[in-house]
Amino acid sequence: MELKRITIDPSVCFGKPCIRGMRFPVSRLLGLLAAGEDTQAIVKAYPYIEPEDIRAALEYAVFLAED
Repeated sequence: MELKRITIDPSVCFGKPCIRGMRFPVSRLLGLLAAGEDTQAIVKAYPYIEPEDIRAALEYAVFLAED
């Protein structure tokens, strides 16, 4: 899997997968989705998050679940 929007850097959030190198963990984004937030609400609440980031986080979750 090619990770363009998901980054893993030991110096950012203790190496947890994050969105585009920001201190916004993928798990946080997935948690928002699991809680029922929709893409528009997330983008409005976090303007630095793009819809493509949300799709990438979901694709990453699928990748991990299949492994």
